[in-house]
Amino acid sequence: MVVAQIIHGGFSQIIAREKNDSNVEIGELLISESSKGKFLLQVVDIVYSSQLSRQNLELISGIRLEDDENIDFLDPSVRNYNLLILKNLLYIKDDKAYTSKFLPSFFSDLRRIKEEDLKFLKGSGDLYLGNVRSGSKILDSDFALPSKKILSHHVLVAAQTGKGKSNLTKTLIERALNNKNFSMLVLDPHDEYFGRSSFGLKDSKYNKNLKYYSTTNITSSLFSKLYFSIKDLKPEHFQGVLNFTEAQSEAVSFFYKKFKEDWIKELLLFDVESKSETNKIFKPETLNVLKRKISGVLNINYDVKNNILEYKNVFTEEKSVLKNILEELESSKIVIIDTSSFSGSLEILIGSIIANKLFDKYKYYKSQGILEEKPVVSIVLEEAPRVLGKNALQSNTNVFEKIAREGRKFNVGLFAITQVPSLIQKEILSNMNTKIILGLEMSVERNAIIESASQDISDLNKTIASLEKGEAIITSSFSKFAVPIKTPLFESVIKKHLEEKEEKNKILENKNFEF
Repeated sequence: MVVAQIIHGGFSQIIAREKNDSNVEIGELLISESSKGKFLLQVVDIVYSSQLSRQNLELISGIRLEDDENIDFLDPSVRNYNLLILKNLLYIKDDKAYTSKFLPSFFSDLRRIKEEDLKFLKGSGDLYLGNVRSGSKILDSDFALPSKKILSHHVLVAAQTGKGKSNLTKTLIERALNNKNFSMLVLDPHDEYFGRSSFGLKDSKYNKNLKYYSTTNITSSLFSKLYFSIKDLKPEHFQGVLNFTEAQSEAVSFFYKKFKEDWIKELLLFDVESKSETNKIFKPETLNVLKRKISGVLNINYDVKNNILEYKNVFTEEKSVLKNILEELESSKIVIIDTSSFSGSLEILIGSIIANKLFDKYKYYKSQGILEEKPVVSIVLEEAPRVLGKNALQSNTNVFEKIAREGRKFNVGLFAITQVPSLIQKEILSNMNTKIILGLEMSVERNAIIESASQDISDLNKTIASLEKGEAIITSSFSKFAVPIKTPLFESVIKKHLEEKEEKNKILENKNFEF
């Protein structure tokens, strides 16, 4: 069915007249079809137009308003109409898509897109992101991208509160549980992904590939107690966590070089009033402030009477799950770290310990020529500007910045989530080659995303602002165009799994009963 017809415009912008009562939506995908092939176009704006001059339109409106008379100069469906502003996305021929380098024919009819028009998307990847969406209509066409490529080259999820960031991330991770090409380290500051007391990833039928770490006990075979040894800590782990003065940094380096893995313990137990050689190098106040900073973030108390350290929360003298976490990530598992009981600084520190060790291991694997045998690892970062923001990187660097810049060479990527992409350093934002854009009403945030997108989406400004919950636009270096999608509701996915499990159990019970 024809919904519009091309009447003028150019390569950067095509104008079509909408057929009366077609109700074409902003963001909708339309097809111009000819014997040579198809053109895929997207509605980026809709404006009123009329055969009558503005002066005559004002006259008609005035008569109707003031005299309550229904006056028409011409047939209303011919006289007044909408103009569709269209973006020329792709040229499709023989179920293959190409960058469009020429225009559809003048007066070409436009129709709504069908599932069969999107055959070129089949086989495009193994990581499902959602169903293709045309305006508000959800098509029966899955959209997927190659997991190894998009995750090693970093992903950014940008949306304001209530637009579906968590739902999208949960859905994507749930699909990842059944994919051996990659693993994910999820730093969860809200303890929302596992599903401790509600639907969560624990309820997926693929949960055997899930591991959950927390300091709070839970009865589950997927759970392990979270703890790290202070011997796991190195000075670089504190980058982006604590701001050291030059003198404090020198003291940290001194203790690390002298005591190696015992440097934290020796520093915290060090007597700043003693007449040792160390006190001749560093002022007592420097060491006292340094000890307070480090013991504060690690939540370690010093028992003066017994001259021992009292460990609370996540750190211990010897025990550590760091090795287990790294082995699980290398086994293509999804590892969730519950950081909800930690301060922001401690959460970043925990992530830094794991990310540093992981990054070093993957660098080693590349030097040995065995990197391709390992799964790509993606690190999920909530509130990403805390470690990738301009302010966070102004005075110091951190491992997450290093991964953002170099990680793709070593198959380690970031999956960064934020409400305020404008706070992330521009170079890092540009390095994130796949962006999943949900609703962003603030123009400054839309502009930050548009300027750093892999495709030219400058004319999708209004479309981005109008996105409803769960609706998204994906722009990626590994996609032919910026694809509008709808992500399924995570709870619906899990409920389906539980129903399948229940049905399977009933069948087994019936078989046992018959036997």
